[in-house]
Amino acid sequence: MSQNADLQKRRVDAVARGVGNATQLFAVKALNAEIWDADGKRYIDFAGGIGVMNTGHRHPKVMARIQQQLDAVVHSCFQVMPYEPYIELAEQLNKRAPIDGKAKTLFITTGAEAVENAVKIARAYTKRPGVIAFGGGYHGRTLLTLGLTGKIAPYKIGFGPFPADIFHARFPHAYHGVSVADTLQDIADLFKYDIEPSRVAAFIIEPVIGEGGFVPTPPELMRALRALCDEHGILLIADEVQSGFARTGKLFAMEHYDVKADLITTAKSLAGGMPLSGVVGRAEVIDAPAAGGLGGTYGGNPVACAAALGVLEVIDSENILARSTALGETLAARVGRLAEDSTLGIGEVRHLGAMFAFELIQPGSQNTPDADAAKALTAKAAELGLILLSCGVYGNSIRVLVPITVEDAILDEAMAILEAALRAVRS
Repeated sequence: MSQNADLQKRRVDAVARGVGNATQLFAVKALNAEIWDADGKRYIDFAGGIGVMNTGHRHPKVMARIQQQLDAVVHSCFQVMPYEPYIELAEQLNKRAPIDGKAKTLFITTGAEAVENAVKIARAYTKRPGVIAFGGGYHGRTLLTLGLTGKIAPYKIGFGPFPADIFHARFPHAYHGVSVADTLQDIADLFKYDIEPSRVAAFIIEPVIGEGGFVPTPPELMRALRALCDEHGILLIADEVQSGFARTGKLFAMEHYDVKADLITTAKSLAGGMPLSGVVGRAEVIDAPAAGGLGGTYGGNPVACAAALGVLEVIDSENILARSTALGETLAARVGRLAEDSTLGIGEVRHLGAMFAFELIQPGSQNTPDADAAKALTAKAAELGLILLSCGVYGNSIRVLVPITVEDAILDEAMAILEAALRAVRS
């Protein structure tokens, strides 16, 4: 029996069924954009731990920061005995985040915690209960964040009822027939039928919707949301758990827009693989909760904060933002050429920086989603040595979250595997 097979048998016996796995391959070693399984097979990683490895697996500068902190303090709890890496990292985010006026930051551990705390802060500041989210959006797996998440399968099945005063509007995606006007009409209908604007604390939106298919928010919608917020005293929360930290060619995806959020959530690639999340926002807003109302035992762990400072060092010293932009253009060009072959059934190709995805559609159709092909492609790619993930409201989108630091030769190898896998699936 292979090591992978043995570990899978143990995993089935010992681990909760509800924890899904994209593959039955078990990681034992990783470096930059390469990862090896328990049987010694090498793969190119286009998943990046679901968007966590923007600066690559085990980047030397990040690892050096981690080791330095391991030799000092591993944990004291910031609420008991604070430490400098938390403060230094907060100072860096406050300076860099696209927030109007003075900014402050809170650190916790997971993306869902960041979203939960952003909602808490919004409710404390506005003294209102309501939150409006968007169809296809993903905000986490806790009960509150599941309520915000706009995708039933696989996340919400069997877990209701969900918290009250959460509402959804359609997310605009012209390729599938939903316009910005449709979204704004949904919001107007919510204000008419479900909750008056004076009871809404916040809109929460991903600048690039993640699990919903890597669809960028149209600038006109972001401007319209900002205008509604300003008119009605509502806060705008940008969920940048997946889109932040260089993935879109900017440190924060909100930098692509001409309006600013009041609160921004961040996690995933923030700390180069260490568990860390944060909320950065307008100081007067983020200071609304009473002392002791925010935080967590592991929140802003010193080792994770040190890792995040290393990530910022990499972004600054290795021109990662420009690299992200160039990588996205390369991916779009290469998949765009494949899309010219109608037998491959490639639909819309979209990206913002290196936050890249393409849809698989039934060959010969205009845009009929082909989720079966997406599932087959991820399986065939893994067989050939490439780790891919699917996503999307229809389950037919292939998303690419390869480390931005990927070497050109390895990227070329990966694209050759992707093409071979796709042609095998369509043959």
